[in-house]
Amino acid sequence: MRLPYLLLFFTALSLAQNQYPQDYFRSPMDLPVHPSGTFGELRNNHFHSGLDFRTKQKEGFPVYAAAEGYVSRIKVSAYGYGLALYIDHPNGYTTVYGHLLKYAPKIDDFIRDKQYKKQSFEIDQMLKPGEIIVQKGELIAYSGNSGGSGGPHLHFEYRDTKTEAIINPLLFGLSQSMTDTIAPFIHGIMVYPLSDDAVINQARKPYLVSLRHTPEGTYLVDKIRAKGKIGLAIYATDKSAGSMSNNGIYKVETFCNGTPSFGYTFDTFAFNESRYVNYFIDYSHYYSTGLRFQKLFVKNPYNLSIIKSNKSNGQFDIKPGNVQNFKIEVSDFHQNKAVIYGSVEYSDEPATVTEPRKITPYYVRAGYDHNYTNNNVSVFIPANAFYEDFYLDFKVKDSILQLHYPTVPVHTYVELSFDVAHLPAPVLQKTFIAGVTDKKIFYNESRLEEGRLVAKVKTLGEYKLAQDTVAPKIYAPDFKEGKWLSKKDTFSVRISDELSGIATFDAWLNGKWALMHYDYKKKTIHHNFSDGIVAEGKNELKIMVTDNVGNSATFDTHFFRTQNTPPVEND
Repeated sequence: MRLPYLLLFFTALSLAQNQYPQDYFRSPMDLPVHPSGTFGELRNNHFHSGLDFRTKQKEGFPVYAAAEGYVSRIKVSAYGYGLALYIDHPNGYTTVYGHLLKYAPKIDDFIRDKQYKKQSFEIDQMLKPGEIIVQKGELIAYSGNSGGSGGPHLHFEYRDTKTEAIINPLLFGLSQSMTDTIAPFIHGIMVYPLSDDAVINQARKPYLVSLRHTPEGTYLVDKIRAKGKIGLAIYATDKSAGSMSNNGIYKVETFCNGTPSFGYTFDTFAFNESRYVNYFIDYSHYYSTGLRFQKLFVKNPYNLSIIKSNKSNGQFDIKPGNVQNFKIEVSDFHQNKAVIYGSVEYSDEPATVTEPRKITPYYVRAGYDHNYTNNNVSVFIPANAFYEDFYLDFKVKDSILQLHYPTVPVHTYVELSFDVAHLPAPVLQKTFIAGVTDKKIFYNESRLEEGRLVAKVKTLGEYKLAQDTVAPKIYAPDFKEGKWLSKKDTFSVRISDELSGIATFDAWLNGKWALMHYDYKKKTIHHNFSDGIVAEGKNELKIMVTDNVGNSATFDTHFFRTQNTPPVEND
């Protein structure tokens, strides 16, 4: 994480753009580049790994290959990137296109054939070089809203083909298509006590200091009085012309008494670093308020490659007679900059406000494994599941496990196990370990091991055993038996499950498996008649939906379809 001379890091930032080709790739869309999401943006449990193209709140805009290459992967999922496409290029980079509505015909034909052979909507198909070749600017797909997308847009990425390192798309020349003269905006600055003796403005807890935005555009922080080791964090966002989105920032540089002390830039990172976003921010404050303050210090070193610092790790050590002036420069990719000025002076004033610290019998040392058991409920915490040492609140009451609080982030899975040897087999089959939030229960994948039900979780809080005995629902109010569907391109039904969630769905037309496309946000599955598997005249349809504990529902009907014009009153 550290470099002998942080100045070398800041110099390297300005050179980063020069190592990537500027004219090799084209934009994947003909729309203006008005990002609704930027690279490295702070998201739930991850850093955003691409650039989101705004698509006028509509689906169906053409998506083009950014350069020549071959389709190396096609992934179809109900979640995540939804319909996604990967193209490997001869120059060593891979472009990724996510949340698509549909693929171009030759790609769609290829993947549909694979889906029918595997009898699965969800598929992750790797391709060999030469199977599907595309040219620069060739139509490859249409923009959509599939998977975990929160609205219509194109998610676009660059990756190093060999290492799979994710790279900021703006480094490849896309920034030339943008207009951005708007500097980042600083919403707030927080100060944290880091050493046991630290006090900030007579408080031994995180302190939100006053911030003034001057007419000249800089930000001034009220003088901070402190002692001990402290750290700073900022809540900052950025906008670009033509976009109202509050996007992430690109670069931060911190100076103490004129000397570079800490910084980071969102040029590239690895997928296995992405969950570190929960330690990069003040997670507890985010969980409570929804506001992400990003830290300008490191308390416990962790492997996030974007961070560079001197030996202070961004911490200020405030001693008697000591005044430390700081400057924080926050920049976007187009070098628009917001600058914060402030100072910290030593004060021996005692703390009048403290943050209560609860002592429990369970002290978790982050670098070690831990096993705890209480009332037939066990918890296994692997080494490095947490970022810092802390006292764990662990108890079981009325068969409910209280595993601390969700304000503490978890980096790797924690394993829970409940004794279920007393449960009859029919009950056990429908039982799972549920998370409890605001009296609502949520499914966790659970497995049976030697009389115990086991689940792996990445969130602290309440857990208990729960049963799901209710089958999924299949809702088709407009699907009347015997209806003519000759004028339709598709048919659809709604499916839902209120507890453990949908595990599988299948359909058969005249006894043959039929591909159904799943949109979990709309709770619908639909079939495209263009697949060409319907019969002339009468067609028997069967749909089966199964939840995660094995409850199933079926729907049987028949409809008519012909290439000839059917009676109008029946269609």
